[in-house]
Amino acid sequence: MAVNLSKNGPALTDAYNDVVNGRTATNWVLFTYEGNSNDIRFAGKGDGGLEEMVEELNSGRIMYAFCKVLDPSSGVPKFVLINWTGEGVKDVRKGVCANHVHSMANFLRGAHVTINARSDDDVEPAAIMEKVAKGSGVNYNIHKESKQNNNCDPPGRVGAVYKKVSASDEIQSTDRDNFWAKAEQDEKTRRQEERRKAHEERQRLEKERNEWDAREADERERSRREKEKEIDQQRRVISCLSYSYHQNSMYTTIQKFGTRNIFILLIMDDTEITFDPDDIITGIEMIDEGWWRGYSPDGHYGMFPANYVELL
Repeated sequence: MAVNLSKNGPALTDAYNDVVNGRTATNWVLFTYEGNSNDIRFAGKGDGGLEEMVEELNSGRIMYAFCKVLDPSSGVPKFVLINWTGEGVKDVRKGVCANHVHSMANFLRGAHVTINARSDDDVEPAAIMEKVAKGSGVNYNIHKESKQNNNCDPPGRVGAVYKKVSASDEIQSTDRDNFWAKAEQDEKTRRQEERRKAHEERQRLEKERNEWDAREADERERSRREKEKEIDQQRRVISCLSYSYHQNSMYTTIQKFGTRNIFILLIMDDTEITFDPDDIITGIEMIDEGWWRGYSPDGHYGMFPANYVELL
């Protein structure tokens, strides 16, 4: 989104004019954002020069500083614009505000030197003044030579000096654009890396879930096969016992007694009967020590385990 200079427009303009019109002692002004919005607000001003201004820069904010200094070579007033991005500002916020630099430069017009700063080392007053001197030293010499060799009035020569400074401004603007373009590219790279890591994490979790489902399915299949095997073995044992008893005719017929069931019995095949606790089984044949035959309450005739009943 674009930077908003309208919401607090009058206050911003008054603060800027205090520095450039020379009517007050104010020689620096500071602007920043209202919270995380794109609305610019007035943040402070003073008459203590660069030394006082840099003390007000906040490492957790993005700020714009505009300061009037005296050229050490000529004593002519010069203006310095500082685009301050504190080291504590999040990368996402840096990317959003990168597009606001041009608008702020247009609002704070007239800067002879522009500095993109992130730490206190970037805003050392001595280093800033050195840049001011380098940016205007050649122009100042040309101006002096022109005054000595040509009787040109000062306004014309001031115009020539202004053109030279504008060329320097263009160089500074290019550096500023490169700085913010790199910051925006770094933010784009960071977001791409985050998306890549998130995609890899989703793939890892999906793989683990599929492996777990496969193990669960194998375990269920193994349990089913074991249960079927156990049932099959029980049926074979019962079949063998029944065959042996029939072959040897080793049984005793008891017609006079009945039995009472003391367990619930579920049938395995057609040769067995089923009954509930306290059911009376009649027509008992003790065909073996462990297996008897008789009639269940519903009239079915078949075998049942002897230890599941008791004689009446």
